[in-house]
Amino acid sequence: MSKPFTPKVVTANALLEGDVVYLTADDQWSRQLADAEVIEDLAHGDLRLLDGSSQPDVVVGVYLIDVALEDGIPQPTHFREEFRTRGPSNYNHGKQAELF
Repeated sequence: MSKPFTPKVVTANALLEGDVVYLTADDQWSRQLADAEVIEDLAHGDLRLLDGSSQPDVVVGVYLIDVALEDGIPQPTHFREEFRTRGPSNYNHGKQAELF
């Protein structure tokens, strides 16, 4: 018996900046996970993965991640993806520099 499909989003890294980005329903890349298109079935997930992978001049390392919906907003279910939403682990640059 196959395991049930869990909601997913397409993620990658922006080619020029290296930031984590998420594919939106209108084929744009957003740095906010809340903007990502939530994929509810495997076939659609495969298509969206191909859509994201067809933009090598914009993003690299395209893949699907599991998410859980909390109040309709996707949240990562794996530590690695939670960590990626926070930006670089070096506090002197990137998203985290704005916090200090």
